[in-house]
Amino acid sequence: MTLAIRAAQAADAGALAGIYLACRREMPYAPLAHGDAAVHAWFADALLPAGDVWLAERDGEIAGFAACSERDGQFWLDQLYVAARHQGSGVGQALMEQILTGRPRACRLQVFQANAGARRFYEAHGFQLLSLGDGHDNEERCPDALYQWRPDTKE
Repeated sequence: MTLAIRAAQAADAGALAGIYLACRREMPYAPLAHGDAAVHAWFADALLPAGDVWLAERDGEIAGFAACSERDGQFWLDQLYVAARHQGSGVGQALMEQILTGRPRACRLQVFQANAGARRFYEAHGFQLLSLGDGHDNEERCPDALYQWRPDTKE
């Protein structure tokens, strides 16, 4: 089995939106704030054109993706989703390495507090909890956690 990381392209929007929607439907603690059509449009018209979206392909199939951005003078990991059948196979690890390797400054992310698996994953990659929030800043209005990684904390 081969795993490759590459920059996402416009033609990947549908596959990435599909992974996102499938993963989010497995999160009963955080209902989707938008319907399928709006999510597909957001991937095609906003997320991918903004750039800094990476995807992982396993044997030619898109297995997961990560999206990053710069906001308020900070580098953010905004999205990291791996298709269910590829979870636990190194896809998330490979995407995380793509994002963090050689990064000279900190990276922040927010995750739902109830997403224990994702929190363990991020903590295992050197992210440290900065604060817990009540969800007033996210569309789902679900309690969240703010994490930060610094180059000197990566294991």
